[in-house]
Amino acid sequence: MSELLKETSIILENERALIRPLVASDYEHLLTFSMNEPDLWHFSLQGAAGAENLRKYIDMAIQDREKGISYPFIVYDKLADSYAGSTRYYDIQQTYQTLQLGYTWYGSDFQGTGLNKNCKYLLLKYAFENLRMERVEFRADHSNHTSVAAMKSIGCKIEGVLRGHMPNGHGGRRDSIILSILKKEWLDTVKSNLEAKLRAV
Repeated sequence: MSELLKETSIILENERALIRPLVASDYEHLLTFSMNEPDLWHFSLQGAAGAENLRKYIDMAIQDREKGISYPFIVYDKLADSYAGSTRYYDIQQTYQTLQLGYTWYGSDFQGTGLNKNCKYLLLKYAFENLRMERVEFRADHSNHTSVAAMKSIGCKIEGVLRGHMPNGHGGRRDSIILSILKKEWLDTVKSNLEAKLRAV
């Protein structure tokens, strides 16, 4: 993992969003989603519905950061003055200058509000311009059309679908769609296009 990602004080923010490292005490900030919106994790490989599952979710995320294999964040919506959800960098391959961006979820009140675009902008900017990544990859359940549309709207390009890729958590297997943004694409068009979208929100 990058030396920068070993720090536990990465804080990304703009006028709309604050993204900071996830800590154990954030259980209290996220519990309402876990108890009242279990469907948030319908497409997730690791669910956090219910108090016990949320505790496990946070503990595992923090352990993965300590192992150097991911970097989980909690998301705060400045406009709503409320914590909104979580996201993370994972599968960080410093040798190849790649990482994946995912495990992203927001409470239903924060979906479709522009918060996600702000967060993705901050996370992509940091990945490409500070961590010097050459490629940021995204994966999702191919049937999660809302998530796929959101990724395409920020400039991700579809690379393909891995059929029967992994268990879907409901007794079957899911097809995983793979999307990505390359550093050149970020610098040439994606960054400026996303900035224009943020100004229009």
